[in-house]
Amino acid sequence: MPDAGQAVADAGADSYARIVAALIRVTGDWTLAEDCAQEALTLALERWPADGVPANPGGWLMTVARNRAVDVLRRASVERRKLQELALLAVPAQAHGEEEVVDDRLRLIFTCCHPALSLEARVALTLRTVAGVPTADIARAFLVTESTMTRRLTRARTRITTAGIPYRVPAGPALAERLPGVLAVLYLLFTRGYDADGEPAFAEEAIRLSRLLAQLMPGEPEVAGLLALCLLQHSRRAARRDDEGNLRTLDRQDRSRWDHAAITEAVALLPESAGPYALQARIAACHVGTPTDWAAVAELYDRLLRLLPTPVVALNRAVAHGYADSPAAGLRLLAEARIGGALDGYPYAVAAEADLTARAGDRTRAVALFEQAAAAAPSEPERRALLARAEELTK
Repeated sequence: MPDAGQAVADAGADSYARIVAALIRVTGDWTLAEDCAQEALTLALERWPADGVPANPGGWLMTVARNRAVDVLRRASVERRKLQELALLAVPAQAHGEEEVVDDRLRLIFTCCHPALSLEARVALTLRTVAGVPTADIARAFLVTESTMTRRLTRARTRITTAGIPYRVPAGPALAERLPGVLAVLYLLFTRGYDADGEPAFAEEAIRLSRLLAQLMPGEPEVAGLLALCLLQHSRRAARRDDEGNLRTLDRQDRSRWDHAAITEAVALLPESAGPYALQARIAACHVGTPTDWAAVAELYDRLLRLLPTPVVALNRAVAHGYADSPAAGLRLLAEARIGGALDGYPYAVAAEADLTARAGDRTRAVALFEQAAAAAPSEPERRALLARAEELTK
């Protein structure tokens, strides 16, 4: 008999968003939908160990959640139309009578990522409603109490209702306008999990949701680009720290610890387009080889900067040219990126200058810069790594 607990976890990962999205579409009640989905999972944990895992675990969960919603709505004396539509959740989607069959999960993702909500609210709502992450875990990642996060999620759901945010996927030109915002939320979710002190589960959830989005929107190259980018970056997670927990730079990582299956998947996904996520994915792919193809990285950053003229992209471009051309060339480009003060106080800009300065031969100044960057580092592992670089240069 398969492990019931693992079966519940697997069924939840596969079906939670589908159940919540379908219940929201029918009832319009976000809290009811989430509560019913969670109750179905709880009941599965109670019954499956004794009764066995059902032949269709996702269907079992959907039925339980639907029945729970029907009970609640009956007690609330809602109109018969909603009850009838809930009954239809038991039959295939083609029977719903929709002119265009769109996966409910896609509607849910676009609604959670609507630009009328703050970026923080979009990330939190996506975690809670699409991924089913417990509110306590989300609160910990945002460094707030669970009650505070509960209130924020409630305000976001209320905003969706009061602002009349439509529960649908935009079409035509509106889709092209909205999709970058959805991808930005998923990538921010990924970085929250991939950062030195991040929640690894959030990075994995971002990959799962990006893979879901790629399945639901197979013709969108930027979706494939985002998934490839996340896979390539996440493939190196196990090698980012040594046995003592200290961060290791890319050139010092044990490549045997990389997830080569994820790398293979990502490379196969790389689109031919030149959108921002596709370009970033191609940059990440350049680091797969030994040694890194810095000339290709620099050329790709030239293209990315034309598309996304941001200070951070300009900083990364300077570093790439510092390796592809010369440290002096990198320092010149870094000075250009700093014009206007956009990178003032940014520890990664100071660290980049320190690295380029060390490679240019000025070890004394590089040590001071590494120490300056360490003092402003956002996490303890990064602070230790920068101080270690400074110490190396004094030997």
